[in-house]
Amino acid sequence: MILNRELIMSKCREIEECIERLERVTEKSKDDFLKEQDLKDIASYRLMIAIEAALALCYHVAAKQLRKVPTEYAECFVVLADAGIITPDLSGRLQKMARFRNLLVHMYWKLDYTILYDIIENNLGDLREFMRAIASLEIESHNRTLNKSKELT
Repeated sequence: MILNRELIMSKCREIEECIERLERVTEKSKDDFLKEQDLKDIASYRLMIAIEAALALCYHVAAKQLRKVPTEYAECFVVLADAGIITPDLSGRLQKMARFRNLLVHMYWKLDYTILYDIIENNLGDLREFMRAIASLEIESHNRTLNKSKELT
């Protein structure tokens, strides 16, 4: 099946916008970050949105390209790694992010904002690496579609 180019581009833009806003958070020291509840709330929300957009991409590729529907969020990245779309290392890091997303959504009162800051400071590149993998997959899919339509004419 053909990947939805519009969906992929939209979700990648969403992730990139969140990353850019989250990178501004690390302009503050960890101590200053931990003192500002509004900043912690904004960072929590933006990270959650970025992770959810990555999960939407993951589920789209798993369903359309691999015809698989993972039963839980973290498993989606395993499916893509098993198919060779992303590396096992990246899959492992993204699985941790998916689990952290669950904490952001369901147990915010137990959230350790030090971990949130560390993720923002050290792991946003994982989301960019994931976007590059999905974008290159979409380009390959698009090129295959174009080649097939040329063969038919």
